Amino acid sequence: MKLFTYLYDRTLALAGHRRAPAALAGVSFAEASFFPVPPDVLMIPMIFRRPQRAWYYALLATLASAVGGVFGYAIGYFLFELIEPWLLSLGYGETLAQVRSFFRDYGVWIVFAAGFSPIPYKLFTLTAGAMAMPLLPFVLASVVGRGARFFLVAAISRWSGEYHQETIRRWIEWLGWLTLILIALFIGYRLS
Repeated sequence: MKLFTYLYDRTLALAGHRRAPAALAGVSFAEASFFPVPPDVLMIPMIFRRPQRAWYYALLATLASAVGGVFGYAIGYFLFELIEPWLLSLGYGETLAQVRSFFRDYGVWIVFAAGFSPIPYKLFTLTAGAMAMPLLPFVLASVVGRGARFFLVAAISRWSGEYHQETIRRWIEWLGWLTLILIALFIGYRLS
């Protein structure tokens, strides 16, 4: 059995479920504050299944992510001293120091850039709270940055959905196993 092909086909099937939008909102919220999996993993198959709803899915992911960002901000603001040792134990120490430096140098613009980039957004939401960044500019930058990312992903997925759906399915086994090998090598390197 092809493990990653099965998982890919299963994800596509689940993307058509009537509760998929609620799951997308939940993943978008959680990823902005504590969850490691980006919402794109669910949003893209949902757009493949229902391309006419691409803009709705992008808006849903944007709004849920912005609300999740406020939750991450609150965690950083009220609990950062408690969670910092946990973040450091996960190997985020160097990244966290870099994020703090970005906040000092670029302020609210870094929130916008982080919202658009593949960098773990949760590090920026937690740090924004820990550094007591003004909330309104944080929320506006989150909405614009996350919105730009999700609407771009929606546009690309809608425009080339059938082609990408088949291309991904053709290469998913190789990509899946390669990803697992890279993760194992990274963990082995970090533990040595």
